[in-house]
Amino acid sequence: MSQVEKAAEFARLHRKGDPLILFNIWDAGSAKVVTEAGAKALATGSWSVAAANGFGDGEAIPLSLLAVIARLISVTSPLPLSVDFEGGYAIEPDAVAANVEKIMDHGAVGINFEDQVVGGRGVHPIEMQVARIRAIREMADRREMPLFINARTDLFLQESDTAHHQILLDEAYRRADAFAEAGASGFFTPGLVDADLIEAVCDRSPLPVNIMVRPTTPDNIAMGRLGVSRISYGPAPYRTVMGMLKSEAEALYQQT
Repeated sequence: MSQVEKAAEFARLHRKGDPLILFNIWDAGSAKVVTEAGAKALATGSWSVAAANGFGDGEAIPLSLLAVIARLISVTSPLPLSVDFEGGYAIEPDAVAANVEKIMDHGAVGINFEDQVVGGRGVHPIEMQVARIRAIREMADRREMPLFINARTDLFLQESDTAHHQILLDEAYRRADAFAEAGASGFFTPGLVDADLIEAVCDRSPLPVNIMVRPTTPDNIAMGRLGVSRISYGPAPYRTVMGMLKSEAEALYQQT
């Protein structure tokens, strides 16, 4: 498939009630394994990619290196690739769009794009995030690329007390509406774990909803019934693999 065809296929895989499952990867090797396991598409996780290369999360990994990793994944696997692009490595809309273009040039057909202030506090005002999403969409449209912009809100992730998530729904709905109008393709709500609230967001959002698996989220079958369109695993796969590696190494060295 061409890159445009991959982008169109990636969008088609987002089906409400029949969610796309993304077991997040971090390099070409993990991409190859997950592809061979039967995945329909690939997605990186920013925390995992950074950790695998010795960096912390929060755009600490250089954009140039992230682009190379995207290229290596793209040439290793024929599947559509979405790159977790955090806050776009910039603040101003035009600069964000230019950075996204670099990732597209290296094979990505989708991005995660978050509204949190990377390196700061809170989330960007809706008007600012809308301008940033719109700039990305306009850039992609000029290139005739149906880039999948998975617009992430960090409202729920930044509120650690899940008992308070109910009061964040109205703001989440405003952001979903505004992001859709600006040209986003999906709505990502990491940190949201309550089944009733997940269902409420899926019913209300004009965009396909992405939920990240956490210890207290419903299982994947249940999330499909709630109306979820995309399920991702974030840093969990990387942590599992590194945990196994550490355990085996410790067992080996304890014998000597």
